[in-house]
Amino acid sequence: MFDSGVGGLTVLREVLRRTPAESTIYLGDNARAPYGTRPDDEVRAFSTEAIDALVERDVKAIVVACNTSTAVALGDLRRRYDLPVLGVIRPGAVTAALTTRNRRVGVIATPATIRSHAYFSAIKDENPAVEVYEHATPAFVPMVEDGRLTGAQVEATVREGLAPLLGERDPSGEFVFPLPASARIDTLLLGCTHYPLLRSAIAAVAGERIAIVDSATATASALSELLLINGLEAPGSDRGTAADAGHAAHEAPPAAEVAAVHQQLTTGDVDRFRTIAGRMFGDEFPDVAGIELGSTARGATRRGATAEVVGS
Repeated sequence: MFDSGVGGLTVLREVLRRTPAESTIYLGDNARAPYGTRPDDEVRAFSTEAIDALVERDVKAIVVACNTSTAVALGDLRRRYDLPVLGVIRPGAVTAALTTRNRRVGVIATPATIRSHAYFSAIKDENPAVEVYEHATPAFVPMVEDGRLTGAQVEATVREGLAPLLGERDPSGEFVFPLPASARIDTLLLGCTHYPLLRSAIAAVAGERIAIVDSATATASALSELLLINGLEAPGSDRGTAADAGHAAHEAPPAAEVAAVHQQLTTGDVDRFRTIAGRMFGDEFPDVAGIELGSTARGATRRGATAEVVGS
């Protein structure tokens, strides 16, 4: 799994709940986060460097757990690699389209994701009758990367970011989405994998009448089906695999024989990454290491682990 930083850990968490027999490698490009304010060509280049590093580790599937990379680079990445590559946009879009009751969905995401209109297109593909209101919230990712997830300042930033979607005026006094109260959104799609880490603040600002959807659970389900369809499930999974003798009888081998292993890599500060990962997983994932990708090899700070270098 790959993300620009720690946000994709929300997807990893759901994948582990859904497919506990699978081993995982997670790579966060924290040193170059956020991706959402970068030019598209830079996002493509950085995404390719990161996924090259994962493919070298003999993985059987890739999850691009970054909405910006999914929106900008997924097609290029699928053409580059001869293995399944799953993004996070379509699973989240499908869930949002099924969740809304009044057929009005708000989407918050990074500027690059909003600029691509990837969520707009994906939701419209699922249900053309749904009205989609997209809004960039560039201040959210830096807060998460800094580990600021709660508090008065976080709530104030979230309130300011959501204001246009909730029918409030922008600084010039204009309504960004001028809808009457009876016709405002009833579903808010978190179009960045960092945003679920701010879910409590977002829910407090959005209020009880708005359903909050993120792509993590939907992506985990999609990955499970992708592995099944391609005969790639790990030995020990509940349904068996083509490579596992338990497939025909639907019997898994003893867990001790197929224990899953997990590794987390970051191009940024290892200690900071470990702190945020620890909040989500406890001591379940002690193996956090530094890695250098392309331009991160020129001066990015890594503490607490020896970094390995992967060239551009």
